[in-house]
Amino acid sequence: MELFSLVREIAGLGLIVLAVPFFLAGTVGLLRFPDTLTRIHAVTKADNVGLGLLVAGLIIRNWSPAVSAELLLIWVLVLAAGATAGHLIARSVQQSREPPA
Repeated sequence: MELFSLVREIAGLGLIVLAVPFFLAGTVGLLRFPDTLTRIHAVTKADNVGLGLLVAGLIIRNWSPAVSAELLLIWVLVLAAGATAGHLIARSVQQSREPPA
């Protein structure tokens, strides 16, 4: 194996391993935070960063333009879906609270 290929494999694996703590942090935030809004914040932020690192690691390891484009499209769609779902849940929580007296 040539040096460039070895460095690419190690860098890709490093990014994939670096993504794991972000997924774990999002999960812990979902389970431990007291209210819905902080839970949404923990899950959306940590999972988006984790997925971004995971996609970057897979792109570096794969090195194919077609697969890279697919992975980036998946990441963008997940970002949009997470933001939309988080917004809808937060708006629902805000509307269900009692108005201030």
